[in-house]
Amino acid sequence: MKKHNFLAVILLGTTLIGCGDKNKGENSLFNIDDSAFPAHFLPQEAVSIGISNPNSKEIDSVAYFVNDKKVGSKKGNEKFKFELKDQRLGYQYLKATVYFGGNSSDATKRIELISSVEPKLLNYKVVNTYPHDTKAFTEGLEFYDGVLYESTGQKGDSYFRSVDYKTGKVIKQVDLPKEYFGEGITFINGKVFQLSWQEKTGFIYDAKTLKLEKTFTYDKEIEGWGMTNDGKYIYRSDGTEKIWKMDPETQKLIDYINVYSGTSKIKVLNELEYINGKIYANVWQKDAIAVINPTSGAVEGILNLSGLRKFIKHPEAEVLNGIAYNPQTKTIFVTGKYWEKMFEITVSE
Repeated sequence: MKKHNFLAVILLGTTLIGCGDKNKGENSLFNIDDSAFPAHFLPQEAVSIGISNPNSKEIDSVAYFVNDKKVGSKKGNEKFKFELKDQRLGYQYLKATVYFGGNSSDATKRIELISSVEPKLLNYKVVNTYPHDTKAFTEGLEFYDGVLYESTGQKGDSYFRSVDYKTGKVIKQVDLPKEYFGEGITFINGKVFQLSWQEKTGFIYDAKTLKLEKTFTYDKEIEGWGMTNDGKYIYRSDGTEKIWKMDPETQKLIDYINVYSGTSKIKVLNELEYINGKIYANVWQKDAIAVINPTSGAVEGILNLSGLRKFIKHPEAEVLNGIAYNPQTKTIFVTGKYWEKMFEITVSE
């Protein structure tokens, strides 16, 4: 097993994802010839798209599409070569529209683009330990103007609050209405954004007063999990391998990446934190953090925090969740749901 697949097991704990779509005969007249396709494609490769023509039709031309975007055309039945370097990781949907004798017919195929990046196993050092509320079902953790903020879940007991992290004392708390299950938070443009889990509703507060200014409805049929931002855009997880990019001005989802470590999709991404150009993501039910390239979706590093478990004694402690970068100390704060401790750590290769 390759090293990056071994490291992916830390995040997955399951069988690695299989190969792409190899189905045959989806079109009675023409098919995309996948006889030379590998099980997976890498970003530095190209796919050579050719048409099988079992009925020996006289082909005039073929128009080629990738993910419904036209990428080229050829006269006759000449193969078309498409570079994959600018495509997001994950499934790519190929389509060839074949023109013949005044008619046309579509042939389709799905391929999978995986990561060629070998993740680095990162080291950490605990530099401080602080108290954490054992009643806090942690969903989000973030520093803003030197103050730590935490959001929690559970219907009827969801809130976000500012905390003196050194003592655990609550400074100010904002409760969600009882019908909502709170999720991640992030601060951007003088606002606090907060997600709900399955209620498809987000909340926007004034960052100074914490007064609710408006709510918004998700524009996609997804759940709300973690949230972070790069100063311009908000990034959201939805419990799958996707991380969505959201425009904070319109609250519209404008793009997404699929997160891969080698051949493996990294699903159930939870709390997110943007640190030095990378997205750090908790993986639900794993005491590990994936360090993700926000442009490609490739996992570039894995931080195995399972060693923190030996310091957690509270009987109800659940999964590791909560990542907050403190720019003043250049350290990372991590905790978990119902944990009695929060850890300040430094990370190195």
